[in-house]
Amino acid sequence: MRSPSVRIDPVKELVIKEVLFFSSVDDLARFANIAAGGRPTGIYWADGVAFLYYPLPLTAKTTVKALVEEGRLYWAMVCFALMPEYHRVVETKEKIMVPVIDVSSSMLFRAVAGKLKELAQAPQSP
Repeated sequence: MRSPSVRIDPVKELVIKEVLFFSSVDDLARFANIAAGGRPTGIYWADGVAFLYYPLPLTAKTTVKALVEEGRLYWAMVCFALMPEYHRVVETKEKIMVPVIDVSSSMLFRAVAGKLKELAQAPQSP
């Protein structure tokens, strides 16, 4: 019996519809806690950026078609803060403990981190 072939077909394009920048990782951790309704939650980290993302559900035909046929993935929103060094946990002054997951081995997440760093360093318009 022959083994099945395995093909890795990375996402070709990620479209992020909304971006929310926090000036500190503590603020991002507070937001994550509130957004999760106080349930345990975590944030992601890659290449100096801590972030949360909210994908558009793959229940809509157009979203599935874009991913399968065009390699395009959609995220409704990304919330992020700069975090130059990786730490396994963020603890806020309110003693909220939020685990941080290092996803820097992912090409997609590294690319997202690079784009978010650009946004954070760009001059803000009034």
